[in-house]
Amino acid sequence: MTRKKFFIILLICIAIFTIIIFITKYIDNRKQDAVSNVLKTIKIDESMINETTTERMLQVAELRKENSDIVGWIEIPETTINYPVLQGNDNDYYLTHTYKGDYSKNGSIFLDMNYNFEIPSSNLLIYGHNNKSGKMFEELLQYQDESYYKKHPTIRFTTEKDDSEYDIIAVFKSRVYYTNETNVFRYYFFINAKTKAEYDNYILESKRASLYNINSTAKYGDQLLTLSTCDYSRANGRFVVVARKVLNNE
Repeated sequence: MTRKKFFIILLICIAIFTIIIFITKYIDNRKQDAVSNVLKTIKIDESMINETTTERMLQVAELRKENSDIVGWIEIPETTINYPVLQGNDNDYYLTHTYKGDYSKNGSIFLDMNYNFEIPSSNLLIYGHNNKSGKMFEELLQYQDESYYKKHPTIRFTTEKDDSEYDIIAVFKSRVYYTNETNVFRYYFFINAKTKAEYDNYILESKRASLYNINSTAKYGDQLLTLSTCDYSRANGRFVVVARKVLNNE
């Protein structure tokens, strides 16, 4: 085989590989678009809606019949973040699978495996990919801009038993630390506060690390919600948004 033929074959192989990647990414993104709109397809008995049960709570309950790993639905109004939240037996499976169990590089939005709804735990620690595809949690990084926060200060999280808004109280950058590093804020270990001091420290460190000042805060006993995604501006980087549940009497 001549050198010219070799390079022609190589270019053809590269072109085919590029096309396959493009098609796979396109199909993956279309799947995620369908996931975002799945609630709209679920029809419920409107007579069941009352002061304590919302339409979305009933829709989540219906969706759970398809997959019991679905624990809720997360939405940040007027953004692309509008997805079911899964919880598996580990924190790996839903990195690469949809709520239907199909393989997907975009994965799913998922709750840390250690969260216990029976308690409930102090902090809903929720993960999602930043795949630079405009899907999943990529838009979270827009919160680096304070003006974006001011336009989107709340997060809605719905389970079959609760439908609540969460006020954002901190936005910060972090990373996964090595085990030998000390005096660092490992936000990703905080699920359930064993003491008031532990809870208060999480709030203190989150507010201290925040990229800008946010007046809203949380006190011991408030339900927290923490969203975490990758931040490629540093090695093992993470971008984090912390919010606290708004009570009915507020």
